[in-house]
Amino acid sequence: MNTPMNTRMRRRDLLKKGAVLTGLFGLAPTIFPGYAFASDKQEAGVSDKQEAGGSGKQVAGGSGKRPAGAPGKQSVGGPDEQAAGEGFFSNGPEADFETTPVEIRARLSANENPFGPSSKARQAMTDAMLLSYRYPITDRKRLIDAICSFEGIREDQLLLDAGSSPLLQAAAACYSSGTVVSANPTYEDLLKRAQAAGGKVIRVPLDGEYKYDLPALESAIDESTSLVYICNPNNPTATVLDTGKLRSFCERVSKKVPVFIDEAYIDLCDDPQKTTLIPMVKEGHNIIVARTFSKLYGMAGLRCGYVVAQPDIIKKLSFHTNGASSVSALTLAAAVASYQDKPYMEYAYKSIAASRKYVCEVLKKKAITYVPSQTNFVIFPVNMDGAAFAEKMMQQGVGVRSFRFFDKEWCRVSVGKMEEMEMFATALDKIL
Repeated sequence: MNTPMNTRMRRRDLLKKGAVLTGLFGLAPTIFPGYAFASDKQEAGVSDKQEAGGSGKQVAGGSGKRPAGAPGKQSVGGPDEQAAGEGFFSNGPEADFETTPVEIRARLSANENPFGPSSKARQAMTDAMLLSYRYPITDRKRLIDAICSFEGIREDQLLLDAGSSPLLQAAAACYSSGTVVSANPTYEDLLKRAQAAGGKVIRVPLDGEYKYDLPALESAIDESTSLVYICNPNNPTATVLDTGKLRSFCERVSKKVPVFIDEAYIDLCDDPQKTTLIPMVKEGHNIIVARTFSKLYGMAGLRCGYVVAQPDIIKKLSFHTNGASSVSALTLAAAVASYQDKPYMEYAYKSIAASRKYVCEVLKKKAITYVPSQTNFVIFPVNMDGAAFAEKMMQQGVGVRSFRFFDKEWCRVSVGKMEEMEMFATALDKIL
């Protein structure tokens, strides 16, 4: 009998089979060490769900060809609606199939945190391997309890997954029946997925400070709008919205449509607790807040993220993802060990801030006006074709990302270890 429950079970079975196949493929290089697999080649140029941003170009250093139909240079204009599937996932983890050369010395293209994972997380993963034949039910519950306790939320307001990317995909599936309103440039993963599912996306240009233009965004909302997506801090511009203004915006708009706030970089802000909108969820507003362990916690390759929302939204999203059961035993152990580990968080935060300050000083000395950043990347304009600039940097062994928006060419450089930033400065001197 084809009941809704049977349909739901079949869907979950398919998701689980897909996860198993993905896992087996991931083990292939270990089982057959003599062969080179495509996933190995992709990994070097692949970033977190939040690695890509805006309508950007490829990751510098790619020697391979871009998949058919994927965009190269893409400019940013006024509010636009792109055809579904155009530039399919061009900025998500599945996007850039170019390989990062073995000779790369400073990988500064993926907004990763080279100061993590913490020592506690590494030890926890080592210990967890001994019991990895078991389903990680205990650690799963421990992580959920820890997040709920710290944020002051209920368990039915939380959905855990293997990174925030599957949760962005779930939101795209839920809300692609209408129009998603967002900005340009911004992180494109949810937007591209919504288009691929047949939805429409309206992208409103950022304001003069490279921030979301909230009044213009609100004006773009109509009866067809199904979701508003805001990345704060924004990727690729690294800008942070005024919390009071964003809160007022969400109070008004969430009465009409859900507002998705992607807070992937929130832990890198000057004051995360005053910047986050999780309190609005606790107050009952129709807000979805996404978080990840990929940035400050340095766990981009381990894949762990979550969303906080109202219980009815959590149920809708859950239908489109396996949720917490997708997170591996080792990842859960690392997340439990490092979550709110204050000494490590302070160390990583200060290390990133020091490298970011160094980059900004390098740019100042060259009279390059960069966009102020509270994240682990800095974006600045270049006076040449962005892709060509990125390629020249790669020839010096430094990987960066290039973008084009507001009729300018831009370079986004991720913050790495100090020696990597010094390599960036040396390469920059040779090119500009």
